[in-house]
Amino acid sequence: MTEAARESIRPSSLLSLEDQRRMRANEANWDARTPIHVASRFYGLADELDPERWFAPFEWDDLGPLDGRDLVHLQCHLGTETIPLAARGARAVGLDLSGASVTAARELAARSGIAVEYVQGNVYDAVQTLGERRFDVVYTGKGALCYLPDLDRWAREIARLLRPGGRLYIVEFHPLLNSLGLTPELDEGTALLLRHDYLGGRGPVRRDGTHTYTDGPAVTGATECFEWMHGIAEVVNAVTGAGLRVARLRESHELPWPRWPDMVRTASGWWRLPDPAPRIPLLYALLARA
Repeated sequence: MTEAARESIRPSSLLSLEDQRRMRANEANWDARTPIHVASRFYGLADELDPERWFAPFEWDDLGPLDGRDLVHLQCHLGTETIPLAARGARAVGLDLSGASVTAARELAARSGIAVEYVQGNVYDAVQTLGERRFDVVYTGKGALCYLPDLDRWAREIARLLRPGGRLYIVEFHPLLNSLGLTPELDEGTALLLRHDYLGGRGPVRRDGTHTYTDGPAVTGATECFEWMHGIAEVVNAVTGAGLRVARLRESHELPWPRWPDMVRTASGWWRLPDPAPRIPLLYALLARA
């Protein structure tokens, strides 16, 4: 194989055939979810809600000034987080697997009057899809990594997206959050128990995507979806293995929405477990530099 031919291969085609099929199933499911999400109260796109409500205060501290920075938001879905990043001065690009999500994100940005470029593409092909562009900041998370089968390949793609000195910022739901589930108790309402894997290694979990995490009607058509579990160590090792240096790792006991009943709102506008529930991490943020 010639060097030119080798460079023309899209990294997503190097995934196993089964993982490629699973990602296509996820793409179809997210296409089907998108109109439900656009109309949902969860996202509240019909309301005049503060677009920064999806961001913890520490995120802006970690990101630092964005004015004039080239930023790409991977797996951006509707762009509800891309727009605030652009509003703070970044030259922002959003990339998402779902064509329906990209169309909705473009419409939302147009309504907001904030300039954001949106591109449909597989995150594993981001470098080629974005025309070999380089960025000062790669932002991703909040329900993104669980849809990726191979974090090592993902991290290598991010390293190629970053300029020297550029920053990767992941703000993601903690794997402990994904492991916990509600179990009814006779006298104490509900309790959280470990019900799902924290660590990966046993392959993807096939889920029935008929109902999504938002309110609204059932998804019709493409209801099959797949998720992969990734522990903190797997994320850190993928990032450092790609040559990036971890500068900060945070864990937070707050979420941007009430995941379970009885969660209480904090001064930040986010949500935490009520007292006297254990104080456990529900979200983490990882900052790494090229």
